[in-house]
Amino acid sequence: MTVENPLKNWSLRLEDIEFIGEGLQRPECIVAQPDGTLWVADARGGVMKIDTDRNQSLIAPDVVAAHGDFNFEDRYVKAQGASLPNGLALTDEGDFIICNWGLDRIEKLYKATGKVEVLYDQLNGRPLGKTNFPLIDSKGRIWFTVTTTMQPWTESINSDELDGYIGVIDEQGIRIAADHIGGANEIRFDDQEEWLYVVESNVRHISRFRVAEDGTLSDREIYGPEELDGFPDGFAFDVYGNLWVTLVMVDKLIAITPEQDVITILDDSNPSANALLNQHYRSKTLTPEIMQASRGTLAPWMASITFGGKDLKTVYLGSLQGTKIPYFRSPVAGQALRHWKTP
Repeated sequence: MTVENPLKNWSLRLEDIEFIGEGLQRPECIVAQPDGTLWVADARGGVMKIDTDRNQSLIAPDVVAAHGDFNFEDRYVKAQGASLPNGLALTDEGDFIICNWGLDRIEKLYKATGKVEVLYDQLNGRPLGKTNFPLIDSKGRIWFTVTTTMQPWTESINSDELDGYIGVIDEQGIRIAADHIGGANEIRFDDQEEWLYVVESNVRHISRFRVAEDGTLSDREIYGPEELDGFPDGFAFDVYGNLWVTLVMVDKLIAITPEQDVITILDDSNPSANALLNQHYRSKTLTPEIMQASRGTLAPWMASITFGGKDLKTVYLGSLQGTKIPYFRSPVAGQALRHWKTP
């Protein structure tokens, strides 16, 4: 018997969206735990804990915990010289692997002390570039993405050069697993870790690679449309096989079905601003000012999606310019990630 896609006859109503968190700074990445605790990347240089009673506590080194209000132009667009945690991965011990966008490095943040250990800031004798997102597989290997090596990073959007890459860290050290990626962003595995999916933000599509036992990647192919209606940023699978994707700047949430069709779940965009954004994208004349104009109000510059709640049916939306986190209930559970399965 064929089971119908749970998203086909479901629609999200604005009145069903609630919010959690307050005064957050650039809550780009969210990690949810089964007990309801949320861990959120924070521009003050660490991770904000939101407990089950909605109390907030910042875990960060003292030297960076004193950062003031988040300045978008200096801290994100220029993004040089100051700590700016981006993607997070939770280790078996409860600590965090962080891709630090501001310092171009991969770090480990110890939850108990707030101490930061720099794991890598170079590869083959050269700076890593804009580290974006880490992911730990079932073998304990750390996979990560670098969006670009250009400074400022915004130049990569208007460039024909595809200098993003996927790297991996294992017992042999650090290496590049796949390169020539157009703005490498979030990465996710399927349930069997047979395929590694990557967001290519700058060329506006999702790609995937077949994963070998030794960590080599092959058989690269585009998954879903060759070009999406916006810049994909974060994504997550549900148990049916839909791939939920955030489109940053135009602030849409879509899903790519197993048949690789697209369903729009949430549209918080500005149509006229979107048209201008697309025009400049095609002419390669995008500026930070034009990119800013399309943002919505719910999760400004919608950047990530996380499934949580005990049944994995609560959806949290991360953003680059928000101060709180929108959430709502889904008709289908999300994929249980590694940290969800690990005691």
